Amino acid sequence: MTEGDADTTTQTHPRIRTAGVDGMLVSFGDSLSEPANRAALAFRAEIERQGWNGVEESTTSLVSAYLRFDPLHLGHAELKQKLDTLLSDRDWYEAPLPSGRRLWRIPAVFGTDLGPQLDQAAEAAGLTPEQAIKDFTQTRARVQTIGFAPGQPYLGELPQAWDIPRQSALTSRIPEGALAVAIRQLVLFSVATPTGWQHIGQTAMRLFQPEAEEPFLLRPGDEVEFTETDAETLSNMRSDPHGGADRSDLP
Repeated sequence: MTEGDADTTTQTHPRIRTAGVDGMLVSFGDSLSEPANRAALAFRAEIERQGWNGVEESTTSLVSAYLRFDPLHLGHAELKQKLDTLLSDRDWYEAPLPSGRRLWRIPAVFGTDLGPQLDQAAEAAGLTPEQAIKDFTQTRARVQTIGFAPGQPYLGELPQAWDIPRQSALTSRIPEGALAVAIRQLVLFSVATPTGWQHIGQTAMRLFQPEAEEPFLLRPGDEVEFTETDAETLSNMRSDPHGGADRSDLP
């Protein structure tokens, strides 16, 4: 997003919309940008902190915060007024990110048969495979949202060269823990599934652990750094619930 695009976003957003009988959606942009994602994360965290009576659930997408509420205890007009008041409280595009975030350092194999589309993706970005791996391991990516499958994180943003399209045809199967790229984002797959994203690497992470107290391993707002490893080391990490990843708290 260019500076001019950012100015346009802040002129037309935030925007409050109803989402069915018991939902409200607060959008901070029409397309993904760092400021819009930051705003959605910070705004949702403040709503959770304030604990409004009648709000039963909140979550975020890439650029929006969603609230599910009980309309018998909190009417649409009253909730919209509360949202308007909170939106005017500060510049959410410049707001600090929520507390409680973690930094994950995740081992990954890039290329080989574990990341069979690395060369193809690098060529689309105008890079060599070595330059591509350097981008993937030197970019600290934010978990922008969780979606598509349980616990599946969308990570970004990558440098501009990685604004490459998804494939027009689906790959028939990408395995659990796979790392894929398109549209300046990385996706870590929590389940085996068909996809149009380009499969460039593999991790040993189990992102969805339904038996755990906290089933989703990563949370929106967490940050991720990938470290390069080899196939044998990765295989030995599969018995670790975190797939060999190291986790530390962010300030």
